[in-house]
Amino acid sequence: MSVVPSSLLPASAAPAFRGRIGRDVRSGHYAVPHRYRLHVAPSSPGCLGIALVHGLLGLDDTLPLAVLPDTPDAPDGGYAALRPLYEASAHLYDGPASAPVLSDGWTGRIVTTHVPDILRDLALRFRGDGPDLLPEEHRAETDAVADLCERNVNRAAQRAGELGLDDGAAHHEPLGVLFAALDSLERRLAHRPYVLGDGPTLADVHVWVTLVQLDTVHRWHLDAAAMDRVADHPALWAYAQRLAVRPEFARHLDIDAVLRRHRSHCRGREAAGAGIRIVDWSAAPR
Repeated sequence: MSVVPSSLLPASAAPAFRGRIGRDVRSGHYAVPHRYRLHVAPSSPGCLGIALVHGLLGLDDTLPLAVLPDTPDAPDGGYAALRPLYEASAHLYDGPASAPVLSDGWTGRIVTTHVPDILRDLALRFRGDGPDLLPEEHRAETDAVADLCERNVNRAAQRAGELGLDDGAAHHEPLGVLFAALDSLERRLAHRPYVLGDGPTLADVHVWVTLVQLDTVHRWHLDAAAMDRVADHPALWAYAQRLAVRPEFARHLDIDAVLRRHRSHCRGREAAGAGIRIVDWSAAPR
């Protein structure tokens, strides 16, 4: 496992623990029932995606899930409950004890905090009799969807909200990127129930969590005209609503917690788009 000490990271960067779950005992970390524990705060998008994959794979009995408060409870922006794991995993560790964490009960140390690695290792190493969330023939396409969601939806929406209408043409550039990404997802879902075909995969986890963020967090900083354009993707938002009523998707979705986490660190200006909500996420069963 590689660990980047906090002293070598930029001030804004999270600590990186990048261990992986291997195929067998020779790898050191390998999939064993009850050996590992996931620590997540589903109010954050990365943790919500991990909790969703955990539920889709039915891992409650083999890989315990520890749910943390929706906002960090330590002065440095981390979680007090995770501090012992971080200190055991890196000598003289002095950064925030952030979530998510995949920890190893045999050693009392952290395996990884890296969201993409956790998602892939859950899908590939802990699948058991669960669905194949990362089919080999679709792995490159899944990575492309994940990149589209992060760069062209999340980052573009955040950038557009930061710039605001007063920034003129600069404001419209990230909006163009955002609308093009949503158009691409709309075409994918116009004639199929899931992003890659007839069943849910890791690509659906990326898309659905991104749509939750867009409709609950980013809309607060977009103007009404932009949110009207965002809403004008009927297949995409019908898909989001349809998945929201599935127990595996709804189980860890708490919109109030998402908003509390957002408001705890966001100082951006509220825009007219805040009044436009596309999906009734509260209709999801618990």
